[in-house]
Amino acid sequence: MAVADLERRDVNLDLIKVEGKVGGKLEDTELIHGILVDKEMSHPQMPKQIEDAKIAILTCPFEPPKPKTKHKVDIDTVEKFQTLRKQEQQYFDVMVQKCKDVGATLVICQWGFDDEANHLLMHRNLPAVRWVGGVELELIAIATGGRIVPRFQELTPEKLGKAGLVREKAFGTTKDRMLYVEHCANSRAVTIFIRGGNKMIIEETKRSIHDALCVARNLIRNNSIVYGGGSAEISCSVCVEAAADKHPGVEQYAIRAFADALDSVPMALAENSGLQPIETLSSVKSQQIKENNHYCGIDCNDAGTNDMREQNVFETLIGKQQQIFLATQVVKMILKIDDVISPSDY
Repeated sequence: MAVADLERRDVNLDLIKVEGKVGGKLEDTELIHGILVDKEMSHPQMPKQIEDAKIAILTCPFEPPKPKTKHKVDIDTVEKFQTLRKQEQQYFDVMVQKCKDVGATLVICQWGFDDEANHLLMHRNLPAVRWVGGVELELIAIATGGRIVPRFQELTPEKLGKAGLVREKAFGTTKDRMLYVEHCANSRAVTIFIRGGNKMIIEETKRSIHDALCVARNLIRNNSIVYGGGSAEISCSVCVEAAADKHPGVEQYAIRAFADALDSVPMALAENSGLQPIETLSSVKSQQIKENNHYCGIDCNDAGTNDMREQNVFETLIGKQQQIFLATQVVKMILKIDDVISPSDY
């Protein structure tokens, strides 16, 4: 809901970053109203927490320029080396001063900078983060309301991103650290931070959360629901069987086959729940017809009632329509193939 556009009735899932880190329990998973970057401050003595941060987001190298082609520099005296070093330091000082003049208190750079530049940044009291990926830079720019700057000459105070808190967090006894960018100017970007005992659990949780996010997005697009537990499929099956009685020809066999196919969903639910599939399906279907209650489904949770309204089990109407539509398309394709290919050709 933090990223939902209720006017357009849609959700941009690109604004939701899902990040995982091995360690901790699955219950330690948290929602961060901001961006989480798997990086740390470039120098260990830089501040680990910055409040009311003004962030310069750079895609240009934060170091003196290097020739693009093959080059060779001959330094045969101490004076020449000192001159070269002084020029490089002066060039870098201009870069740092430019960032400080526009009011930046943190620099996030897509590219790296060498140890000498890192040392100078620390002494100039300008915290920096290096080697941040392009996708993460875009998310940081969206969240903080900043602009990505490709050249130092274009850096202005208006292009700085704003965040209430930027902090570096360490995890347990390991040396792993991550950067939290929170309380952003534009909160329409969030991060789901997943913890787990191993990589497999984290990857499986990512897939599960993505499925859940898609369900929530469908509900925002269309908040109509049908009740789950196979109740919708059983109800559709009963109606399709009733419709088959109105067709005196051989078509009724195809219609009944479609009704039987609909029954396979509640039957699979019953079997996966450890129930007798045929007996349970027959009982629920007869209950639906007898009570004229279309909300009766498979009691997978052993709650003592087959009424899915009481169990609060439901599915999105969009998802259910799509399932039946795709299944019908497959049937159409098979029928078309049967029209072209005779059984003897199989």
